[in-house]
Amino acid sequence: MTNVDSLWRDFTVAQQKFDGYLLASTISPEAPTSDSARLYNFQRWTNAHSVQTDLRYQLQYNPDLRLDKKEASTWIDVFTAYYSFVGRLLAAEEAQNAAKGEDADWNAVYDSWKEVLNAVYRGYSNNILDSWTIPCLYVVGKYLRIFAIKADESTVSHRDSGLAFGELQEEDAFSATSKNERLEDAARQINRIFALCLGDRSPIEESRKWALYYIANLLFKTYFKLNSISLSKNILRSLKASSADMPPLSAFPRAHQVTFKYYSGVIAFLEEDYAAAEEFLTSAYAMCSRSATRNIDLILTYLVPTKMLTSHQLPTQELLQQSPALGRLFAPICVAIKRADLRAFTTAMDQGEDEFVKRRIYLTLERGRDILMRNLFRKVFLAGGYEPQKENEAGPPGRRTRIQVREFAAALQLAGAEVDDGAGGIDYDEVECLIANSIYKVRLAGLLEHLAARNRPSV
Repeated sequence: MTNVDSLWRDFTVAQQKFDGYLLASTISPEAPTSDSARLYNFQRWTNAHSVQTDLRYQLQYNPDLRLDKKEASTWIDVFTAYYSFVGRLLAAEEAQNAAKGEDADWNAVYDSWKEVLNAVYRGYSNNILDSWTIPCLYVVGKYLRIFAIKADESTVSHRDSGLAFGELQEEDAFSATSKNERLEDAARQINRIFALCLGDRSPIEESRKWALYYIANLLFKTYFKLNSISLSKNILRSLKASSADMPPLSAFPRAHQVTFKYYSGVIAFLEEDYAAAEEFLTSAYAMCSRSATRNIDLILTYLVPTKMLTSHQLPTQELLQQSPALGRLFAPICVAIKRADLRAFTTAMDQGEDEFVKRRIYLTLERGRDILMRNLFRKVFLAGGYEPQKENEAGPPGRRTRIQVREFAAALQLAGAEVDDGAGGIDYDEVECLIANSIYKVRLAGLLEHLAARNRPSV
């Protein structure tokens, strides 16, 4: 027999100390760094014919374990499914490491890991596993999503390379609806876990509800990957409806809070509820560890355009310099807005269009054009001779109370705006429309009271 002492030692210590995370590591698809050969050792420890007998001996007759018969039986089912999974995972990884990796069967890996999830799920649904073991739910849910993505990518790869059905593909063998078939199934399975935790009526100290925000975050990630963001709102509604029976969000692990606030903020952002988005994203940013640079980038990807709309704030140069990704995304747009350069703004939006659309921030960034117009008109207003009224000074609030429309038109042309009438002249109606829209959208401070006359020679 091959040495698997470290696995059973961890399992025993976890049971003795009620350490859920150590327990979950014994059924993880990833071997710990201290025992990199754990999966291979476990796979060689027994065989398909003897696995249940060997597990029964290990779990029921181990003097260091005090598992009752039902709990021991549950873990026998879990590790039996885990043993089958490990064999398929190792085979897929070995095939993946081969020259082309064409024989890696990630669909089989997904199916076998789903059996592990089902065995764990039964342990909780039958009220056999205690709440301190809920990190096991984290592991089975997290990796179901990962293996679902791998399986779907493998299916698409086989389709594109013509490997399916002996080089001959049927027209409907890979329909558009099957592109994310495994991930859609994973979403259903993870939703089962969410419902299982949400419906727990145990006292809060022993409740599975402590897993809710982790599982909710998994569902958010899955729905966003599937581009089914509307389904995320069902999760938010369920959590809100059960809030009276749940601990406050602040009582959950910090990582759960940050991720939940991030996705809540993004959902609000996509619904154009920018006030709520700013609240969630600002809180997530404040709580996020500064060493988690990728998470910081993700939060700021939505917080920056949100603040552009809610408070007309642009990210500082110091902030953009901290992250090449953020600088690449926002620096050209911010520079264009500060300089009131419409031509540069349009160029920046065109060059980043694909990435902005992918990140779902294109339309929000496009509204930065309104801030740019405000800056442009403000420059014209100041250049035209306006000076703020000094304190205790009587008389008109500034030295000029009117600015010619042609001055605004000239500024727009220099900035790259198309305001010609098609016959070599300036379309003053369009210029006036742009000014009026800026007053309405951005509330140009002080401009409305000074632009009194709405006629051709002046505004």
